[in-house]
Amino acid sequence: MAKASTSAFVCQACGAVHAKWAGRCEACGEWNTLVEEASSAPPGALKAEKTPTKRGPKTEFIALNSDVETPPRVLIGVEELDRVFGGGIVPSSATLIGGDPGIGKSTLLLQAAARLARNGVKTVYVSGEEAAAQIQERARRLKVANSPVQLATETDLRKILSALKEANPGFVVIDSIQTVWSDALEAAPGSVAQVRACAQELVRWAKKSGAALVLVGHVTKEGTIAGPRVVEHMVDAVFYFEGERGHQFRILRAVKNRFGPTDEIGIFEMHALGLTPAKEPSALFLSADAEPGGGTAVFAAMEGSRPVLAEVQALVAKSPFGTPRRSVIGFDSGRLAMIMAVLETRCGLNFAGMDVYLSVAGGYRINEPAGDLAAAAALLSSLSGNPVPARSVFFGEIALSGAVRAAPRMDQRLKEAARLGFQRAYGPDSSPAADGGLTVTPIARLIALVDLLAPDAANA
Repeated sequence: MAKASTSAFVCQACGAVHAKWAGRCEACGEWNTLVEEASSAPPGALKAEKTPTKRGPKTEFIALNSDVETPPRVLIGVEELDRVFGGGIVPSSATLIGGDPGIGKSTLLLQAAARLARNGVKTVYVSGEEAAAQIQERARRLKVANSPVQLATETDLRKILSALKEANPGFVVIDSIQTVWSDALEAAPGSVAQVRACAQELVRWAKKSGAALVLVGHVTKEGTIAGPRVVEHMVDAVFYFEGERGHQFRILRAVKNRFGPTDEIGIFEMHALGLTPAKEPSALFLSADAEPGGGTAVFAAMEGSRPVLAEVQALVAKSPFGTPRRSVIGFDSGRLAMIMAVLETRCGLNFAGMDVYLSVAGGYRINEPAGDLAAAAALLSSLSGNPVPARSVFFGEIALSGAVRAAPRMDQRLKEAARLGFQRAYGPDSSPAADGGLTVTPIARLIALVDLLAPDAANA
């Protein structure tokens, strides 16, 4: 008897299911992303739901205060990678790593697999995008070709699971999940249904076998991992690999981690022999000039438990057009608009008819509100043409009233600035005193910073 076939229209951007085709997805708003996907069910499937099923083993419950062993961690041996994982990778865990094409995902994971294999962990690397010869050539270039990593090039889910069950590895890399397909589904490889089903089967195998699984995911033009968001809920950790191709460093940022912190980053430098952990992360984001010119301010940031100093650059120039431009790189454009509104309303500055460009050096991205004061200092310095005081750092959140609010972990920011030889720090009024020759100047309200850097620009 033929199978009863049903179909639905699934959005390839967000995974939402629609009963009929439409030009625009109602869930995410994307256009022309609905694709018809067929699913088949055996005859009598609906009737079978009413039939009592066989009783299986009972589910046992345990108390919250019962003694349960903490999952053991396996150190990869790459310091920055172990930091992001939370102190090493956990067996039976599933991790999803996304990043732009060519950013170095495969290179980093091949290096990690080789390091684990040399440490006695049985490691498998499955690639659906490259031929075996290409991966072997990369391994020779990275000087890891002699590592006992088992390599396979396969995209059929059934064959991959069969090989994994036979090999019984401790660490598995699937590069990438969008290339894996299952013959149980009629959808095309890379579709939402295929990605969801294949990821679910692989994660289920990892939980049962005790192996640590790493899935590589493609990213969309918006920078998010392609496919349904349900894949991110299936896995235990989600990491994003960031960086600019024109720069030598890369950042591995955790956005979800069930076994560690979600605000840690790992910083790597790209060399001829692959990615190596950065020894001095702050030096990557600072200018080599000892005396920076106007429009530059240094921000004392915090990434997880690590303080990082980043350089904020601004350029304010007269606009030749009727509508001024606002260009932002590495900073939230909404926060920049808010800072400019506070400077105009509370401090008497005028940005009308001025193009404003704001950029964070080195491709670093500022995600915390404490970077407001450094952005404001760079804007004021460019507007007035006066450079900020030499060897100085800025941090603090700007309120709509013009007050400068406290930032978390101010003592660690000051210690890092003092260690790198900075002499002055400008921050909230509640900033602690610093040692190491660092002078702390409290900034209670934004008007005090205007009086310091651009006294002639106010009410001009």
